[in-house]
Parts: sequence; C-alpha cells; structure tokens
Amino acid sequence: MRTHSQPFIIDKIPPESPPWRGLYVLLLAGFVTIFDLFVVNVAIPSMQSGLNASFSQIELIVVGYELAFGILLITGGRLGDMYGRRRLFILGMAGFTLASLLCGIAPHVDMLIGARVLQGLAAALLFPQVYASIRVNFVGNDSRRAFGLLGMTLGMAAIAAQVLGGWIVHGNFFGLGWRSIFLINIPVGVIAIMTARFIPESYAKVRPDLDWSGVALVSLGLALLLISLLEGPGKGWPEWSLWSLGGAALMLILFYRQQEHNRRSGKLPLVDMQLLLQRRFALGTLLVLLVYSTSSSFFLSFALLVQTGLGVDPFVAGSIFAPCSVGFVLASLAAPKLVARWDERAIVVGAFIYAVSIGFLILQVHEAGGKLIAERLIPILFIVGFGQGFVMTPLLNLVLSFVQEKQAGMASGVISTIQQLGAALGVAVIGILFTAVLSASHAQTQLADQYASAFVTGMLYNLGAAVIVCFLLLRLVAAKLPAA
Repeated sequence: MRTHSQPFIIDKIPPESPPWRGLYVLLLAGFVTIFDLFVVNVAIPSMQSGLNASFSQIELIVVGYELAFGILLITGGRLGDMYGRRRLFILGMAGFTLASLLCGIAPHVDMLIGARVLQGLAAALLFPQVYASIRVNFVGNDSRRAFGLLGMTLGMAAIAAQVLGGWIVHGNFFGLGWRSIFLINIPVGVIAIMTARFIPESYAKVRPDLDWSGVALVSLGLALLLISLLEGPGKGWPEWSLWSLGGAALMLILFYRQQEHNRRSGKLPLVDMQLLLQRRFALGTLLVLLVYSTSSSFFLSFALLVQTGLGVDPFVAGSIFAPCSVGFVLASLAAPKLVARWDERAIVVGAFIYAVSIGFLILQVHEAGGKLIAERLIPILFIVGFGQGFVMTPLLNLVLSFVQEKQAGMASGVISTIQQLGAALGVAVIGILFTAVLSASHAQTQLADQYASAFVTGMLYNLGAAVIVCFLLLRLVAAKLPAA
C-alpha cells in the first residue's frame, strides 16, 4: 500500500525571472474572492426587500458562501497538487464567474442561496492556487514582496467591498441594483481566464490520494449543523431541526473515526486529528474560531442597523464602515513588527483593544438608540478594525508556529477552514439573538429603536467572545504550555 506520510515535494524549480505578470493575475483572483466575501453585506437590505427574503434566508446568503469556501479549501489545495495549480485556477475562476452570473440573474432567494454556495465552492478551488503558485514560483526577497502585495490586495478588497460595493448598489446602474455586485465579476473572470497563461503550471511531485469520503462526511456534518442553527430558531425549533443537529453530530463523529483509521493505515488523512491533540494548537484553533466568529456577524449586524434601521443608503453605509477596514489593514501591517519587539504579549494587547472597543461601540449605540447618527460611529469603528487586525493577523502565525514543519501545510488548511466555520457560526449565533429582539419588539416601537436594540443584543455575543479570547491568550502566553 502506497503511503503519503512524507511532505510534498514540488516538481517545479522557481524560474530565474519570477513571473510577475502571472502574479498580477493571481492578485486579481484573490481580490475578487475576498471582495465577494464582504460586498454582500452592503447589499443585504436591498436583497431582503427586493426578494422578500426572511432573516434566516439572508443569513444563508452570507453563510452559504463562507461555509462552502471553508469546507473545500483543503480539497481545493489537494486538487491543485494533483492536477496542476494553473489548471485548477482556470477551472475555479470559470466556476466562480458562472456562479456570479447565476447570482446576478437569480429570480428568487432560493436560487440566490444555491448560487452563493456554488460561488463558494468555486472560490475554494481557486483561492488555494493563489497561495501555492506564489510559494512555488517566488523565492527570497521576491517571495516576501509577492506575499506583501497579496496581503495588501486582500486588505484593499475588504475596503473596496464596502465603498465600491455600496456605490454600485446605490447607483442602481441599468436598474440592476444589488445584482450588479455579482455581475461585475463576469468581465473580471473572463480577463483572469484569458491571462492565466502567464501563471506557470506546477504540481506536487508526490501526489496524495484525495479522501472523497472524508470530504463528504465533514461537508454534510457542517451543513446540517449550520442549517439547523440558521433555520431552527426562526421556526420554533421544529422536529427536523433537532434531527439535523443529531445528524450533524453523527457525521462529525464518523469523520473523526474515519480520519483516524486513515492515519493508522498509513494514508494521508484529510485532517490529521493528532493535530488537535496538541494542546497549544488546539487552544489556538479555539482562539481562531472565536475571533473569526465576531467578523462576518459584525458586518451583517452593522449593515442591518445602519441601512434597514436608520435608513442610510448603501454607499454612505459602506463609506461609514470603510474606516473599520482601514484600521484593520494598518494594524495588520504594524502587527508583525510589534510582535517581533514584544513577542506574543502584543497579541494580548490587540485582543484587549478589540474587546474594549466593542464594549464602547455597544454603549454608544445603546445610549443613542433610534436617534443614533451613524457618522458618529466612525472613530470607534476605526478602533474596532484596528484591534481586530492587531489580533487576527499575528494570531494565525502564532498558531501555525506550534506545529512541526511537515504538518504546516495541513495545519494551515485546518486553520483556514476554522476561519470560515467560525464566521458562519458567528452569523448563526448573532442571527438567533438579532431575530429574538426583533420578534419581541412592540409594533408601536420605532424601526430604528428596534434595530438599535437588536444590534446591541447581538453584539453582546461579540463582546463575550472577545473577552474570552483575551483570557485564553493570557493563558497561552503566560502558562507557556509545553508542546504535546
């Protein structure tokens, strides 16, 4: 029986002249996948009214992309190793472009949800090839420069999603409204496919078998879990939602047993469960889950508060939120230097700033209520974004430093999946709290007051998660847990 316990060997020597034109194509793809992760938030209120969508359906539009993206990230990376990274890049971009078209022409909300899932699946095929192709084709200073440009591009995508996305929705060009944020991907996708020839092809010399049964078990388990959490509360937890939770538990237990069986048999598992038995890595994984659970949920809550509750148009709403993204990018750039100077204590400071700023944001909205002037949130939003970037960016590097080099590829795949799963779970939890407040509101209560109250209640979860992150980071840094 052939085993794959050794690290992958790349059957590709970096070219003497780095393929910079190919890098720009990769950056374009990275931009559009992250842009679509965030842009939907500024369009949610107009989608909700235009499609007559329920709150849980709106959550599925957000979570469908994130969950599909997260679940298949590891699989997408493996397929690129097996069949060629440029080939998977083209296939992923073609699928992403087609799915974007389906999103843009969706006649009803169910089709939009399905198209968003397809978009996330295509992004999961596409995005790993961006990182892998840069890693293979650039070395030394060129590699640092290329990854620096990638980080800047992804940060700018988050900002553009708020401002450009809001402008597109507000402009209502050709009467398309929110549909334009998806249709704009079509020319971008065509350009990326046509210029993909500038990306050198590369494979893994030792190509792993892909564990399709493991992919099916974990995908089904996580889908059942999130569907029950998103749909159950709004429908009074019907019997099917409880069966769904039980089915999710069963699928994930079977996934664990199957992955352990593969490991003991000498096969390369989709996820090496021994990683999660390493105490520092397990604690770090929990930290990533908690931190990222506060991200998309915050964007969703803010969009609903400002646009639906306060009646602010999408462009102004995106512009108000943009300083949060700017703060995130600035902190992400400064964090590596601060960690190098202060070690992991700098991450604790970042987590403390994040938690305190969320607390002040909650107080500001609570005190103003329905009379809130959204522009007055800009200073605290900048600090929230700064704190978020101060903890998120170095946290990922810290957690990955806990594993051995031969496990680094799989560990990074696990962490990337946990990021998206955390974001999806956060949206589910916030949705439960948000809808509970709206449902309990009296009919005579002003809409702005209802949404301000719902925002405050939902953000209490984010505050609690941020406080827990502070304590766990203190434990991780101060206790100096030995590696397992």
